[in-house]
Amino acid sequence: MAKTSIMRRLAKWHIWLGWLVGVPIVMWTATGLFMVAKPIEEVRGEHLRIESKDAALPPGNPAPIAFQLTGTPPVRSFETRMESGRAITRVTYMDGRIERFDAVSGDALDPLGEAEARELVASQIVGGDMVASVTAFDAENVPFDFRRPLPVWQVALEDGTHVYVGRDTGRIEAVRTRWWRWFDFMWGLHIMDLSEREDTSHPILIAFAALSLTGAIFGCILMFRRRKARAKTVSA
Repeated sequence: MAKTSIMRRLAKWHIWLGWLVGVPIVMWTATGLFMVAKPIEEVRGEHLRIESKDAALPPGNPAPIAFQLTGTPPVRSFETRMESGRAITRVTYMDGRIERFDAVSGDALDPLGEAEARELVASQIVGGDMVASVTAFDAENVPFDFRRPLPVWQVALEDGTHVYVGRDTGRIEAVRTRWWRWFDFMWGLHIMDLSEREDTSHPILIAFAALSLTGAIFGCILMFRRRKARAKTVSA
């Protein structure tokens, strides 16, 4: 009798838990299916990038960059590459700030302009010459589908793709297709964080995951108990 009472209680709890966590379980399954429907490389727009071989630097060592030591933050890294036919040195400081210099003359370069951003996208992105609009954003006010503290140009293409070009870095920082934006929305639902879409360890998600696991355990216990009870009935 005691075991029967416990099983009945577990069955009731299982039903209530099913009602409580049923919607999140369906949501996790549906969003998970959506997110694996396409390869992650395609979601990130990597298939739209036009591969190009890095041109060789001019012979001889590029001129050293004339840094002003007073008030200059420590340097995290720097690199020199050929870009648009000229040697460019990109310096990243420890505070995250990025500057570009002409590697031959050592002169600091101005932030990338709109025309240069358009030219870069046209040369490095499939369909990059079909531009709908170009908008400048400061590091403190970037669009939600970028979410990085960098000043950028948003080059919106006619097919809905947003290409983000760093104004200080002179590079394509991100490619956001329409599918990427849907993927991002589904990811927010999946982790139950639609506002930031970054927190994968918050109380609501942990609570529903724990309740779902508990409901699954109760279901397994009830299933095996019912199987055992049926086996006894048949043998009798």
